[in-house]
Amino acid sequence: MIILRIALFIIAILQIPGFAQERAQQWKDIPYVNDTLVGHRMDIYLPENGEEPFPVAVVIYGSAWFGNDRKERSYELFGPSLLSAGFAVAAINHRSSREVIFPAQVHDAKAAVRFLRGNAADYSLDTSFIAAVGNSSGGHLAAFLGTSAGIIQHSVGGETALIEGTLGNYTEMSSKVDAVVDWYGPTNFLLMDSCGSQMDHNAADSPESTLVGGSIQENKNRCALANPTTYVNTDDPPFLILHGTADPLVPLCQSEILHQALRKHNVNSELIIVEGAKHGPGLHESEYFKIMTDFLLEAREVKQNEK
Repeated sequence: MIILRIALFIIAILQIPGFAQERAQQWKDIPYVNDTLVGHRMDIYLPENGEEPFPVAVVIYGSAWFGNDRKERSYELFGPSLLSAGFAVAAINHRSSREVIFPAQVHDAKAAVRFLRGNAADYSLDTSFIAAVGNSSGGHLAAFLGTSAGIIQHSVGGETALIEGTLGNYTEMSSKVDAVVDWYGPTNFLLMDSCGSQMDHNAADSPESTLVGGSIQENKNRCALANPTTYVNTDDPPFLILHGTADPLVPLCQSEILHQALRKHNVNSELIIVEGAKHGPGLHESEYFKIMTDFLLEAREVKQNEK
């Protein structure tokens, strides 16, 4: 009877929410800029197994930059594969382009990375390896994190953009990432219509025009500033880029442009082209998620061996 009572007591304790036996596996709606904006919230998930601290994958949703609260979507898409491979997952929101234009979304993503480094011990994170993973507009932001490390501001044709930003309490931390997985993200907005898109990106209300604050063909310098390839250099981390040949929204040329720019600067870049795949369908398959995690595990191993 005594043993039974002890067993029932232990079961009751284990059912208390947040009890330590489950290890703090997730935290929701962390204000990574220390404000009240929905677009500045982050969720962190830890793997159930493995040795702490965990390497990190920052995941960024696709929403044509219109969404400010889609972090659960990126977690549902990428989280299970990344957790199974031993990565902690930080799913971030960012401000919508309907709230504020570029480079605000880049500032948000960089602030999130700096927050993770500034709070690594609190969340059992090994921030010596942080990967950026995103699809569509999230792929654009992930690529931006990969190519723009250390750049405070940049000018093109009289237009200047502050690239790093000063959001949050951890501006002394680096926003550099150590690997990028870009799933069919846009790069050179000006070429999207001419290389196969079924969507009118040149329209004044297109996602790209909304992001830069005006019709893209009338704001070419802003488009150059918003193009991740503008910032490519030999110190960039390895990239994995995935794109389908039948993508009706972001044509394949966008990934080819980025891949070619990276290779030109001797950056390790792999482009996976999937015949017949569209804007997600045909790409969101276990085969390609495994390619992603294998790439990230290899990138981490390479970095560890360089120490």
